[in-house]
Amino acid sequence: MIGLTVKSYLNMEKKLFFLFLLLIPFLTFSPTNQEDSLDSLKREILQLRTDVDQIQFNLATSHKKFKRGILAATIGYSVTIAGGLMLGRENDDLGQVLLVAGGVTGITGTILMVDAFKYLNRAGYKKR
Repeated sequence: MIGLTVKSYLNMEKKLFFLFLLLIPFLTFSPTNQEDSLDSLKREILQLRTDVDQIQFNLATSHKKFKRGILAATIGYSVTIAGGLMLGRENDDLGQVLLVAGGVTGITGTILMVDAFKYLNRAGYKKR
């Protein structure tokens, strides 16, 4: 009878050893891994929020500069047209001045409009 109990004890010891071997992978995964993944997820969400805020800022800046450019170009080209209409009449000298001043103002407005698009290109292309 003693032989059976020693044999059953060894059998039970083998079962516990194999059970322990099966549980090792579960013991290696600790809650800190989940906390790390949550922290990285929070960091990623904060990074996305920062990117969205930067994009909104760039869009607002671009919109503001584009509107200024349209206003300057419209005024400049309108003055150019008015100066062109004055050429060959009583106010010929004033017409020439208006042509030049309006042309410079119109070109400046066009440059402002084109310059406004550089803010749309700044999307924060970072190689990760």
